[in-house]
Amino acid sequence: MKIENDSVVSIHFAVYDEDGTELGSTRDGAPLDYIQGSLFLVPGLEAELADKEVGYQFDLTCAPADAYGEHEEGLVQEVPRELFETEGQVEVGMRFIAETDQGPRSVEITDVKESTVTVDGNHTLAGQTLTFKGEVLAVRPATDEELAHGHVHAEGGCGHTHH
Repeated sequence: MKIENDSVVSIHFAVYDEDGTELGSTRDGAPLDYIQGSLFLVPGLEAELADKEVGYQFDLTCAPADAYGEHEEGLVQEVPRELFETEGQVEVGMRFIAETDQGPRSVEITDVKESTVTVDGNHTLAGQTLTFKGEVLAVRPATDEELAHGHVHAEGGCGHTHH
């Protein structure tokens, strides 16, 4: 079966930065399962896997626009430190979900000063050219329930309730 929209696809892969440093891998764990066309993968990898079959091996380099996007300076903001008073100790590298005008967004603290905290709403890999290497392990049609919920279900269901 070829990979097409609404297919459940299972892949093992690793991702590397421009220097060839491995940033993450599924090799020693479970493969990644996703629904093709759900925008779960970075755009370049999802496009590469369209129409492929089980056994396809990929070695794909994606520019930032086809990976996690360009780094957007507008997503970096310096905010008053008192906004974090209820959070306890505030440290560089902490991540949390912030409520924004565009809805909830994951942000990372990148600088802490006496009266301000700098937060960055960019993905940690934004602005980077990345290489994805891996293999397609399985392809099957998604169930109606998976399509309705927008994610792959393990055998026996997804393990949580939907409202």
